[in-house]
Amino acid sequence: MILPIMLPSFKKIFCFLIMLLAFVLAGCATVPKDLLKLPEGYLEKRQLQMRKYDTIDREKVISAVAGVLQDLGFILDESETKVGFVAASKKADATDAGQVAEALFLDLLSALAGTYSNYSSQVDAVQYVKASAIVKPSLDGKNTVVRVTFQRVVWNKNNQINRVETINDAKVYQKFFDSLSKSLFLEAQGI
Repeated sequence: MILPIMLPSFKKIFCFLIMLLAFVLAGCATVPKDLLKLPEGYLEKRQLQMRKYDTIDREKVISAVAGVLQDLGFILDESETKVGFVAASKKADATDAGQVAEALFLDLLSALAGTYSNYSSQVDAVQYVKASAIVKPSLDGKNTVVRVTFQRVVWNKNNQINRVETINDAKVYQKFFDSLSKSLFLEAQGI
């Protein structure tokens, strides 16, 4: 009995050619020059968001972070002590009088032109501010480092998201870290 010669199927050949083409094209790709370059202002933002504290008791620092966020009106969403993570959020008014006046003026102009558009419904109404904090030991293990970020999601009167942004206001971070420093000091003094 003669065994038929096993020829590769068309599907196998096609798959092999596709893979070969993918490898050839991938080999032609170049790495962008600025791939590993940090974005402009990265170090300033990082310094704004981080502080080092003279303690190695991470659990006390995590507890203080949660307490400070609650004192600032946030509601704790998540807290994972083992990894040093705390997340919180709060709802706040986002109404801006200038934005409301501009929308009313545009509504009036569009009504007079006969092409009424409801600009007033696009005005900022509510914002949700989210805070995320990471508490970890310093590289030398003698201190604890806290990094916090604040973001906000702004909703308009139509209940649509107008924008999502990271808050980079130094006053917000300074207020948080001042309160955290006071809390840790008072706890260390047993007050």
